[in-house]
Amino acid sequence: MNALLTPWTTEFGLPPFAAISDTDFAPAFDAALAEARAHIAAIAGQAEAPDFANTIEALELAEALLDRVSGVFYNLAGADSTEAREALQRDLAPKMSAFASEVTNNAALFGRIEALWQGRDGLGLSLEQLRVLTLYRQMFVRSGALLQGDQAARLTAVKSRLAVLGTKFSQNLLADERAWFMELSEADLEGLPDFVVASARTAGVEKGVAGPVVTLSRSLIVPFLQFSPRRALRQKAFEAWGLRGANGGATDNRGVAAEILALRAERAQLLGYASFADYKLEPEMAKTPAAVRELLMRVWAPAKRKAMADAAVLEAMLHADGIAGPLEPWDWRYYSEKRRLAEHDLDEAALKPYLSLDAMLAAQFDCANRLFGLEFRALDTPLYHADARAWEVTRRGAHVAVFIGDYFARGSKRSGAWCSAMRSQRKLGGEQSPIVVNVCNFAKGDPALLSYDDARTLFHEFGHALHQMLSNVTYGFISGTSVARDFVELPSQLYEHWLEVPEVLEKHARHWQSGAAMPADMLQRLLAAGTYDQGFATVEFIGSALVDLAFHEGAAPADPMQKQAEVLEAIGMPRAIRMRHATPHFAHVFSGDGYSSGYYSYMWSEVMDADAFAAFEEAGDAFDPEVAARLEQFILSAGGSEEPDQLYTKFRGKMPGVEPLLKGRGLLEEV
Repeated sequence: MNALLTPWTTEFGLPPFAAISDTDFAPAFDAALAEARAHIAAIAGQAEAPDFANTIEALELAEALLDRVSGVFYNLAGADSTEAREALQRDLAPKMSAFASEVTNNAALFGRIEALWQGRDGLGLSLEQLRVLTLYRQMFVRSGALLQGDQAARLTAVKSRLAVLGTKFSQNLLADERAWFMELSEADLEGLPDFVVASARTAGVEKGVAGPVVTLSRSLIVPFLQFSPRRALRQKAFEAWGLRGANGGATDNRGVAAEILALRAERAQLLGYASFADYKLEPEMAKTPAAVRELLMRVWAPAKRKAMADAAVLEAMLHADGIAGPLEPWDWRYYSEKRRLAEHDLDEAALKPYLSLDAMLAAQFDCANRLFGLEFRALDTPLYHADARAWEVTRRGAHVAVFIGDYFARGSKRSGAWCSAMRSQRKLGGEQSPIVVNVCNFAKGDPALLSYDDARTLFHEFGHALHQMLSNVTYGFISGTSVARDFVELPSQLYEHWLEVPEVLEKHARHWQSGAAMPADMLQRLLAAGTYDQGFATVEFIGSALVDLAFHEGAAPADPMQKQAEVLEAIGMPRAIRMRHATPHFAHVFSGDGYSSGYYSYMWSEVMDADAFAAFEEAGDAFDPEVAARLEQFILSAGGSEEPDQLYTKFRGKMPGVEPLLKGRGLLEEV
């Protein structure tokens, strides 16, 4: 029996991970695709005139089995990859793309949707139903439903090839990250805090090496760059980090990126758009490339001024160490950490014992309880990996969701941090509660100790999880994070603010051994340094966002690396700061269409999240129940049931300007 195809009798309908093998997935996908095709054919070919129930609601449920199988497979493929799963991903990419094209190219099916759309005023639809109908029609049209003949066939081929290339880009990047490591001698450990040494030794064991190593996992390489006094080793590690996806050979992503950009430009042209950026931004809040560029450049100028001033200070520190020449990218984090210690008396090695993973999990759960009444009960149930943990989420005794956390870096997991859903919330066809997954790449330890940035990442991903768990809509098509890309980061970035609330850290930031609270003076210094090095952080982000926009604004560049260099030269990118994500490892943009022309969305959402948290500050309480209730009603539970600017305005009364963002990053005085 294939466990993916039989009814699941597990608690809360969790996937029966222990009974699922890699060999189950391919036949399960075959069966699920066949069932979905049969359902789609029945909907398109029925004799009854189209109505909302027999067309839109039927489509909502047509791919239930495919959703279930995909929810398990793609989560495992990202968080716990195997050779078999990677091979199946490559095989599935064109198959899944072909199925999606079959659906949106189905003329009879689109005819039914179009008839409903044209007659929508007489259907008696609720606002949510009208929104769902609107989005279905938009999806079909933007997928090429109005194209015919050779154009339709070509668009199908383009989308299929893009799916293959996106998978290839991701797997090339994972292969490079997995393959590289730098062995360290005992002498090379000089100056490294105990937690970095411990992580390096653990990484050495994983790589099968007798001694410590540095890998390309952010949780290890960043603290190494912060603390290692050995400049040559910092340079070697930093350059390897920057060369992911650009090492030549079978895993080189530069040609992959060029082909992706060319095909995206062709896709936009087939659909009648001036550029891929125009196509991609049409349904977003920004709407146009010009609006995106205006925001980014509004923030770029003060951020660059701040970064250049900081660079001068750090370069003086470099010269004081007897090193001639300019400040280099592999120097920035090292001297910035020294400066942070000198100016704010903040030593990350002294800070981390107060930020254990368990303590920060308790903090994020406590904030969710105080804001939204959620309670979390640890579950003892088999999951897909021994590192993963699960909790039942309830409110006033009623089940809300299952939350899974997978927090430690390993070779089988792609880099970064993300939130996904193995099952999304919906009410159609019976109440379906979500199964939500947060994935991070923290260094494993006993206990696991986080940096403040790690803790911020934890809260960020949990903000996404709350968006999924508190979703309260009828239709899965608009549930949870199914919103505009430049709106989806609002809940996640907003939730980060509660990590900065003094009473939260006073309660939860406790020494993992003694249980003592973080000393008051340390807490004050930590919060006072909240905008430290924001010039650097903002510049490296905007550099990436502007390159992403330039890639998609006009004709596709034949050489993306040359285009990247031209964009950075035009804006005067500081020498000692690199893009946060260089083209060959810019997974946000090239592993799929999700953030293509959309990397700016983090900053677009930050404009709102700074203003949204100000609502709590204006109420005089970070946990004000009335503001929290509005936040849940209009943002967290609403999904994509209305246009995002309408939802935000209902929550806040108006759309914000850029000033709260500049203030939050400590850049306002630079304007």
